[in-house]
Amino acid sequence: MVDQVRVLRLLRAITDDLSVLRREADADDERRADPIWLRGVKYTFVTAIEACVDVAQHLCAARGWGPPADNGDAVRLLGDHGALAPNLARSLRKAVGFRNVLVHDYITVNDDIVITRLGDLGDLDDFVRQIVVHVSAEDA
Repeated sequence: MVDQVRVLRLLRAITDDLSVLRREADADDERRADPIWLRGVKYTFVTAIEACVDVAQHLCAARGWGPPADNGDAVRLLGDHGALAPNLARSLRKAVGFRNVLVHDYITVNDDIVITRLGDLGDLDDFVRQIVVHVSAEDA
């Protein structure tokens, strides 16, 4: 059974992270010059994407859609089962890869990519909206 309170709490955390990222997208040059600024942006991306993964893993377990092979696979399963639009699931799966790079430093992180992603947060917004619709459909 889906724990709607847990899912909604995670979605709220994503929404809060998105607010921070939007504010930082508008940061002036002085703020961006602070060495901690980019680290904070990266960490906020990590926590937002990690919350998406937590939602995906929970829904997969609660619905019996797994077990997923990994975090990206959990997001893919959301698309396969209609909790997310398939194109959004593919995009979010790439975001999980981005999170892995940020967390594990598999490759040298290109800060320009981080800044570019800061200007395009629509997929995370869409994730929240689509999961709210999916979970709310249970109540109907």
